[in-house]
Amino acid sequence: MKRSAGLLLFRRASEGVEVLLGHMGGPFWARKDAGAWGVPKGEYEQGETAWEAARREFQEELGLPPPEGVALPLGETVQSGGKHVTVWAVEADLDPAEMVPGTFTMEWPRGSGRTAEFPELDRVAWFGLDSARTRIVKAQAVFLDRLAAQVS
Repeated sequence: MKRSAGLLLFRRASEGVEVLLGHMGGPFWARKDAGAWGVPKGEYEQGETAWEAARREFQEELGLPPPEGVALPLGETVQSGGKHVTVWAVEADLDPAEMVPGTFTMEWPRGSGRTAEFPELDRVAWFGLDSARTRIVKAQAVFLDRLAAQVS
């Protein structure tokens, strides 16, 4: 079973709660918006806790230290591919322009024999909860609902 963990940053704005989502990098996601955003997260193996993985992945994907503060557990969900995702919310502010994304390498174009490097997340942005629901990976929308129930 594949397991993944992440941190969902949130802040309180005049219009309500906002969350920081990352847009998936790579050529497949380049022109997509709806369903192409998600919680900064990544996979982990036995021997590492979900909490440790969430903090490590935040650092790897955004190139910034994970925020300190109270972590609100948002539980787990299972994505369509069967991956189990565990998320915590942390209240913090972050300037998206400071992100220095981690990268991955893949063959591109497919079948060409050439490899290229792409950012794990090509950008991050703050969204109000309603706007975030239209962009986030479908299975991760439950984290927005759970966050709203805890902070509203």
